[in-house]
Amino acid sequence: MTDAPAQRLRILHVFRAPLGGLFRHVLDLARGQALRGHDVGIFCDATTGGTRADDVFAELSGLLTLGITRVPMSRYPSILDARAQFSAMSVRKTLDPDIVHCHGSKGGVYGRLPALFSPRRRYVTAYTPHGGSFNYKPGGLEHRVYMTVERRLEPATDMFLFESRFIAGRFEAYIGHMPRTDHRIVLNGISEPEFEPIDHSGATFDLVYLGELRSAKGIDTLIDALSLLKNRDRLTPRILIVGSGPDEAALKALTLSRGIAEQCVFEPPGPIRRALSRAHVMVVPSRAESLPYVILEAAAAAQPLVSTDVGGINEIYGPQHRDRLIPTNDPLILANAIANALSMPEDERAAEATDLARHVRENFQLDAMIDGVLAAYRVAMGKRRRA
Repeated sequence: MTDAPAQRLRILHVFRAPLGGLFRHVLDLARGQALRGHDVGIFCDATTGGTRADDVFAELSGLLTLGITRVPMSRYPSILDARAQFSAMSVRKTLDPDIVHCHGSKGGVYGRLPALFSPRRRYVTAYTPHGGSFNYKPGGLEHRVYMTVERRLEPATDMFLFESRFIAGRFEAYIGHMPRTDHRIVLNGISEPEFEPIDHSGATFDLVYLGELRSAKGIDTLIDALSLLKNRDRLTPRILIVGSGPDEAALKALTLSRGIAEQCVFEPPGPIRRALSRAHVMVVPSRAESLPYVILEAAAAAQPLVSTDVGGINEIYGPQHRDRLIPTNDPLILANAIANALSMPEDERAAEATDLARHVRENFQLDAMIDGVLAAYRVAMGKRRRA
């Protein structure tokens, strides 16, 4: 699928870490835009992502005609910010893009700060916050600082592209209004091959967790729920925990102290579909999310799920299925949900998962995401030219 040659755009995606859902979103957009005939480039951090990022960028290098530029960036404010900012400005000047699409908090600063001082600029700035600044707890110093930055950079943003209604709502609640410049919600999308149902015929685990190993993901609540099942109901479901993060050692120690270590197998990150095929039910005990790709992918593939109701997860479930979501931070409720899912007849569990996959197919298509973003670019370009 390609656009008419007269509509060919030069698009530069600016973000920090080539990791997680934000990276997946940028890759999907960049690849889709390039395949539609546009010139696309990436500007991001050189110190994160590891070999997986290296492999992905090597695969994409021939497709992205504006190239891939990586410079050292820090997650938190540091001296590296100034160097990265000047590098971003130099790359933008050299590439002369029509669109600078910023992703996440750091990408939002690198791409929009120069635009703040260039009101008569030719190029359009688009901004997708993802979670970023809006995931910080209100009231804290960090939250106040980041929201001040977001307010200051709003006039430098031609188009806000929220990937979920949840983050759009966060913007309105924390900034005090919806963006005064143009904005729209373009939901994350899943490609057609990802709707192929998972084959569980070789599954050797009852449960699987996929994601980062840190407090926000609620894995400690999951461990407490498994301990409760063992002590209360004499149930000992085996769980595969796939991921990495700062709390890995502490979580392993917690499985020992709760007496369930023999039920838990920790493995580093790997292909999601392979991990899903190894367990009958996926558990998502998160305390905070935006619109997580891991749940989109699992739901699309008809993987039975037990999930908390946080962030934009209820958007993935939709009005017909969101009553299956459970509160966060409650080991008892989580334990009961797990027990119910595992005791459900397999055909009934599969039918429930298939129904959710049907809803995801109807509302979260990759082509719709790519086309929606391109359409938003053109609206913003038209307004900037008239201005």
